[in-house]
Amino acid sequence: MKKGFFLLSLLVSGQLFSQEIKNVNFTQEGEISKLVIEVDKDVFAERFHVAEDKQIILDLKNVKVSPKLLRGIDTSEFPGSTVFVSGYKKPGSPQDIRFAIQLRDNVRSILENKENKIILNIENRFGVFSQNKIRSSESTSLKDGEKAEDSVGLNIPKSNSVEDILENLTLSGPKKYIGKRISINVKEIPVPDLLNMIADTSGFNIIIDQEISRLPPLSLTLTNVPWDQALDTIMSLSKLVADKNANILIMKTLAQASKQKEEELKTEKLKEGLEPLVTRVFMINYATLAEISIIIRDYLTPTRASMQLDERTNSLIIKDTVDSIERIKKIVETLDTQTPQILIEAKIVEVNESYQKNIGLTNGVSLGYDPVRDTSTGVTTGPGFSFNTAGANAVGATIAVYKRLLGLDFKLQLLESESKGRVISTPRIMTQNKKAATITSTNQTSFRVQQLATGTAPAVATFSNISATLNLSVTPQVTNDGAISMMINLSKGSFGLRPSADAPPNLNTRNINTNVLVDNGSTVVIGGLYQTDTLETRSGIPFLRNLPLVGWLFRTPNNNVNQKNELIIFMTPRIINQEEAGLGSGQSAKTNSENAPL
Repeated sequence: MKKGFFLLSLLVSGQLFSQEIKNVNFTQEGEISKLVIEVDKDVFAERFHVAEDKQIILDLKNVKVSPKLLRGIDTSEFPGSTVFVSGYKKPGSPQDIRFAIQLRDNVRSILENKENKIILNIENRFGVFSQNKIRSSESTSLKDGEKAEDSVGLNIPKSNSVEDILENLTLSGPKKYIGKRISINVKEIPVPDLLNMIADTSGFNIIIDQEISRLPPLSLTLTNVPWDQALDTIMSLSKLVADKNANILIMKTLAQASKQKEEELKTEKLKEGLEPLVTRVFMINYATLAEISIIIRDYLTPTRASMQLDERTNSLIIKDTVDSIERIKKIVETLDTQTPQILIEAKIVEVNESYQKNIGLTNGVSLGYDPVRDTSTGVTTGPGFSFNTAGANAVGATIAVYKRLLGLDFKLQLLESESKGRVISTPRIMTQNKKAATITSTNQTSFRVQQLATGTAPAVATFSNISATLNLSVTPQVTNDGAISMMINLSKGSFGLRPSADAPPNLNTRNINTNVLVDNGSTVVIGGLYQTDTLETRSGIPFLRNLPLVGWLFRTPNNNVNQKNELIIFMTPRIINQEEAGLGSGQSAKTNSENAPL
């Protein structure tokens, strides 16, 4: 197993554990897959490949992270080389976070640090990252006076020993060169002779394959450069690959190394064919057999493994090698969790206010006067007075005959009315993640329908029904950070006033169709309607009704009506099984400590 260490920043003394992971995301851009880890500060990271397990391991030093960001990312549906990403606390070092990237095939990767982002670039097929592309993408040496800790993404030898420098040369990616400085000025010299010159100068042993002697000779002019940089330059120009064994460097051509890699893969497949098979039954509690079996099928050993689905017990029966069974076990533990269940509560508040004021004479003042009437007969009727404390006609007076005064009549209306109403509807509904749910409530009332008589048939009175419906339809989706996205369709009907006793009531309908994102347990206002109506009615004799002081005798009461209607809709979603679904801070320690690399 070979390790490639990438220095991402200097850990400042006294500030351990101050770094925090803010977000983890996986994307694909063409033939490159990207694992993007956002941090609040620069952190120290190590990356190495585990070829036998087809994995890339990325360790972040001295960081803290929310458990919800360590949820596994299933990337098997992407066409690239990555099939699963799992994050967990590194066993034996709880202050470190490890990300294990499971691959379909062994490919290469490049680590970058851009604006508080750690980006692991993974080629989707071997060969996307050529040596020249890797070297051109990042600087291969430090600037004058620059410290090693100031250079990000460099392979740096552990010490000045020849063995550590050779180990650094065998790694892919940019390097820091610390070897003894040499000068080379040669023309048309064979590649093996150049390699031997550098080996003799630097004090390491070298084994050169015969194929290298067939390569075209090189002409070089290098002045005062580190010997490991000169050696790396020659390897790049001649497309050579190096393997290290202690202080011995084994040089091969790229074609030979590729051929040897193919043979190793064939040998590995032969060994897989001889490895004994074991059978394991996996009980599936929450996931569906059809969906999880599609994911697991990519991790089975080709041609040897078998998998059966038992619908009755909701189980998977898998026969495969021990290593494959262990990987599948970890996948099942990660994916077979409870589906988040969301309780959605809506509050619909309606407020109605009305105010009406009538002050004045209802029909003005009417009277008659007879100057020649004989009042000696003693026939007198009146005067009269009426008063009603609750009716519309508050004060009035009527005189039929009184001496020479005839037919005096007036009604003074003093009316003020005020009404307030508040209606609260609270529908509640529960559903699973990404499952639509609907709740409906219906109110009915009836009105009279009069059918006229036709011919000999008499008139018939029947009743017809009218409905007002409250309908709430919600489709929630829980995001990776624990928030809830909701597609909401709300329709509310209500009855208004009846135009007449036999007429159907007015039907008011309000609809809302929206999509909102809400934190778990938070309340959001998804809609509101505020309506104000003002009505003033005045009638009377033109010109006379506007006279000062006496104008009220020539007009009807002023009728002022003010109405206010307000509608507000609140929505509150809550995840009721947050811990069981792996979304809360109480995420089991098993996810963090026992979740070894797949």
